[in-house]
Amino acid sequence: LANESKQIDKIMCMLEERQKNEIRNINKAVSEFQKNFQKPETRREFDLSDPQALKKDKPARLSDSDPRCTVSGLQKFMGEDLNYHQRMKFQKEQLREWSLQQQRDWKNTLADQKFADYLYDKNRIELDQKTMEQQCKEEEKKRAVCAATKDFNRTQASEMAERKKLEKHQKMKDDMDEISNLLRGDLLSENPEQAVSSFGRHRVIPDRWKGMNRDQLMAIRYSQQQQVLEKLRLKEEEHRRDAEWDRQRLQAARAQLILERHQQRQSRECRRALDSINTELSREQQSK
Repeated sequence: LANESKQIDKIMCMLEERQKNEIRNINKAVSEFQKNFQKPETRREFDLSDPQALKKDKPARLSDSDPRCTVSGLQKFMGEDLNYHQRMKFQKEQLREWSLQQQRDWKNTLADQKFADYLYDKNRIELDQKTMEQQCKEEEKKRAVCAATKDFNRTQASEMAERKKLEKHQKMKDDMDEISNLLRGDLLSENPEQAVSSFGRHRVIPDRWKGMNRDQLMAIRYSQQQQVLEKLRLKEEEHRRDAEWDRQRLQAARAQLILERHQQRQSRECRRALDSINTELSREQQSK
């Protein structure tokens, strides 16, 4: 059995070796066939993976007017033309010319500005001189007007002082006349007869009335005393009524208190009678 198993293992090894050799030969034959009859450049999709595709392909554009450079192709943008360097050189020259022209214009402008400033300063100096001369003339006129005004004001002041002096003298005279008239008149003399009306002595003139006489004052005081006495009498009567009401309230309160005490005694007696009756009834019930 061991010899047979060894023989079988040997046969299996030989078969495996033969199978490996056959597979190796088949793979070699396939590789040879692919190498001879299935080259990469004969395939349809070779252009997708051709390592020399970029070398074989044309440039993105041959000129600025290349028909392949469409709008959607995005192969040509503004400022990316083939004449870029020449155009930039021309633009630099143009910018230099423009800069030189601007410098010349700026120098001319500065020169014109300086000349305009010179003329402006000259005209301003002339105007200042004319203004100073005009101011001097106006100041002389003002001084003359001020001198005339001072003279006129001095004259007016002297006239006004004289007028005030006369007015003051006249006012003092009028005041003295008025004082003397008041002293001689009935206004300050307190004469009661001046207030008597022409319609009767019982009537007076309000703007001349100096007050009541002694009899009238005594009558008013007597009336006031009578009013005071009447008020005291009314107060005394009110006090008596209040005292009577207080006495009646006290009597009513005492009567109410006595009545309440009487009712309390009656209620206690009733409760005692009921308690005794209930006690008798409970005893009778217990005895039965």
